Amino acid sequence: MAVFLQIENLTKSVGERMLFEDVSFGINEGDKIGIVAKNGTGKSTLLKIISGQLTPDSGSVVFRGDLKVCYLDQCPELPQGASIIEACLQDGGPAAEAVKRYETALTSDNRDLLAKAIHDMDTIGAWDYEERVKQMLSRLKLHDVTMKVDVLSGGQRKRVALARAIMQQPDMIILDEPTNHLDVEVIEWLENYLRRQRVTLLMVTHDRYFLDRVCNRIIELDDRKAYFYDGNYDYYLRRRLERIEAMNAELARVKNTLRKEQEWMSRQPQARAGKAKFRIDRFYDLKERSQQRHVEENVNLEVKAGYIGSKIFEAEHISKRFGDKIILDDFSYTFSRYEKLGIVGANGVGKSTFIKMLQGIVSPDSGEWNVGETVRFGYYSQEGIAFDDNKKVIDAVTEIAEDIELNGIHIAPMQFLQKFLFSVPDQQKYIHTLSGGEHCRLHLATVLMRRPNFLILDEPTNDLDIVTLGILEEYLADFKGCAIVISHDRYFLDNVVDHIFVMEGNGVVKDFPGTYSEYHQWKLEREKEIEKENAVAAPTDRVRPHANRKEKLTFKERKEFEALEAEIEALNAEKAELDSLFNSGETISDIDVKSARYTELVDIIDEKEMRWLELSEKV
Repeated sequence: MAVFLQIENLTKSVGERMLFEDVSFGINEGDKIGIVAKNGTGKSTLLKIISGQLTPDSGSVVFRGDLKVCYLDQCPELPQGASIIEACLQDGGPAAEAVKRYETALTSDNRDLLAKAIHDMDTIGAWDYEERVKQMLSRLKLHDVTMKVDVLSGGQRKRVALARAIMQQPDMIILDEPTNHLDVEVIEWLENYLRRQRVTLLMVTHDRYFLDRVCNRIIELDDRKAYFYDGNYDYYLRRRLERIEAMNAELARVKNTLRKEQEWMSRQPQARAGKAKFRIDRFYDLKERSQQRHVEENVNLEVKAGYIGSKIFEAEHISKRFGDKIILDDFSYTFSRYEKLGIVGANGVGKSTFIKMLQGIVSPDSGEWNVGETVRFGYYSQEGIAFDDNKKVIDAVTEIAEDIELNGIHIAPMQFLQKFLFSVPDQQKYIHTLSGGEHCRLHLATVLMRRPNFLILDEPTNDLDIVTLGILEEYLADFKGCAIVISHDRYFLDNVVDHIFVMEGNGVVKDFPGTYSEYHQWKLEREKEIEKENAVAAPTDRVRPHANRKEKLTFKERKEFEALEAEIEALNAEKAELDSLFNSGETISDIDVKSARYTELVDIIDEKEMRWLELSEKV
């Protein structure tokens, strides 16, 4: 298998803090690698060094010479003033440039310009490329390709950048938190796409289902080192536990040996005269090894909820719209004590508006929210709290409260912040210097320090690391209060909530009694039932206006689609055999024939995968 990238002895520090040291690994063609670590350990920094955005303190990153690499940042930059399709076509090659000229000509009154653009499209053969771009944008729910990127939301901008990265057809994609700000449906599509495609992948994500289903290798950054696991996220969890147990057992053995050597070293110097120097050196080596820490420092969420009465809230005939967009339409619901609710739905359907109306931040057009007298909200918002960036962490928290009650004990803000992994030096940092994960931890601390009994969490998983998410899940499971969670993280929802509100748009809210995975399975089965009903319906019952009907696979196309998967797998297997042969160093008698076949295979695979992508849009 071809080596795409080799990293040797990579070291990077920020100020006096060492992120990682002497990290070495290689990436082969077909690898799908996920990087996991706590916030602040250098995951995004490592990606930026590999992609050339940052320079390491030492070490090297060497790519194969002809490799085409695409890097997608957490907050991707798009060309100002460009339309969606113009941004998507950026850096897409001759075909993309031809499509851009054609789209520009369409909006002008210059017939000569349009005629030349059409001629260029014909000459380059760019019509298929344009159609594939529009199909990709449609699949990512970007239907108006003429919209300017300047007015797009964060989620829409991320989808445009994703489409641009995919359409560039790189050999390798580097993704930093690709699922942030995406709704669940788009995440599931991206998950399936990356899992099926031949592209090599290196990414950082906190989405554990995404990691488990897409990745075949995991790299963990811990204590300035890198650990490697050849398997998915579930395999990593098992092997990581084994690694920590083995390290702790070794540490216990070292400390036991050190006690014996300490007794020998504690004797009078003359009693050690003539003893072997290597034993003295061994003592200091054992002492250094014994000071290594394998006990993880985690966020300590031991804040208990305040008392909450039996009346929580009642929603009575709530309606809300913004212009023609309906958020809620005559919605009524009675919330129960200790209830934990998840809210899902496409971006823009009004999930955040829903919880802001509950708290009185946004007023309904009609109807009434009746909230119980004992309810004390704790709101973790998607936008975050408005901290003064020029203040220190400790000062910002002290302004909120100089005395914090924690389970009947009064503690100072400094002690409370330490439970959220802000050491005393960290508390002296200015807020503008904090990482995204540190901002989230500080936000979470300010929410919980008020001891709320009704937690409202709007996208809490966007910047929290996997370890902290697991602790937050355990905390919510034992939380003696109520909770509403808006999240695209399916794993988090499955572990936290009792039932799901599915906001389907146009004011429709479906209450599903179960986890998100159970809802997803129900939805798939329901779609199959509808397909069967449509299949046996009379022809007149199936007729719909073409503009409102999603194009489906014909019988012939379905057979072609099924055959393509097997063909692509066989072709990739043949290509992998040739890769192994070329890399073996053996003498190849018919090297010309095999080289020609290899080139032919690459072209055939590209052609068949593109056809598979076209047909998959209809599935």
